[in-house]
Amino acid sequence: MGDVASRVGVSQALVSIVFRGAEGASDATRQRVFEAAAELRRNRSRNLGVLFSLRRPFEVELVENMLSITKGLGYDLLLGPFSPGREQDDVIDELLRYRCAGLVVVGPQLHARDLEPLAREVAIVEVGRDVTGGLLDVIRNDDAVGTRQAVDHLVQLGHRAIAYLDGGDNPGAQSRRDGYRAAMSYHGLDDQIRVVPGGYDENDGAAAAAPLLDDRLPTAIIAANDPCAIGALDTLVRHGIAVPSDISLIGYDDATFGRIPGVDLTSVRQDIPKMAKLAITALVDRLDRPDRKPVNKALRPKLIVRGTTAGPRERSVEFSLV
Repeated sequence: MGDVASRVGVSQALVSIVFRGAEGASDATRQRVFEAAAELRRNRSRNLGVLFSLRRPFEVELVENMLSITKGLGYDLLLGPFSPGREQDDVIDELLRYRCAGLVVVGPQLHARDLEPLAREVAIVEVGRDVTGGLLDVIRNDDAVGTRQAVDHLVQLGHRAIAYLDGGDNPGAQSRRDGYRAAMSYHGLDDQIRVVPGGYDENDGAAAAAPLLDDRLPTAIIAANDPCAIGALDTLVRHGIAVPSDISLIGYDDATFGRIPGVDLTSVRQDIPKMAKLAITALVDRLDRPDRKPVNKALRPKLIVRGTTAGPRERSVEFSLV
């Protein structure tokens, strides 16, 4: 509205009146405002930016799916990966310098900058985490449903001692943790709830699995995501614990590396192609219709059963770190 007001030579308040269809502007002014808005839309950048983590396989796969969708809609997707030495705020500033008309923010971990003020500059869609709410579009997975599915599967196999390796404050971690707790309570297993501090990478999973190697070794483990599950698997195997004959293991995200025969990980699958399509189409639609109501869409995940889960068996030997 500020750009239109400057081009037409009127106040931003008057432009707002015209866009809302309210009284207070002449027919001639309305025509000039709409013509200026149309011209600005024709001249706007065809660049879209995506902020994501290179270290999370789920986010990388999501971005790969976005590339073809963006191209098919006549836009270019500029990649903005962040890392421990490259903060999210710096990446956002860089994307804006390339005149990105809109941003997809995957699993935002906000620090100095809040997304809501930024949304006044460019269109924004959050993916994987509803951080800001309000006027921003959100496309996410129903993470609590995913961990409930994992618990249900293990209970049906006969497991009761089911531990959960937590994801800390990472995207979706709280909902996944809540889903685990709720499912355990639903099955009458409150006394078996065991949440172990962890994270979203292999080292986090390996460290989180270590405290379980005592006389309370569970019969099953659910990990916050697939890299965490792989780290746990490494710790278990190094201590002579076979999966799934000694302990069952479930990951989350259904990353590509978990599907290889040597791993064959049971995991909760997010519909990555659909999430990518919804995110990009929502962003482009927001550019075309900036005043529409925000979208908050939660997709239902699906548990994919593979070779790391089986029924529990009687243990004649206790495992320990000693």
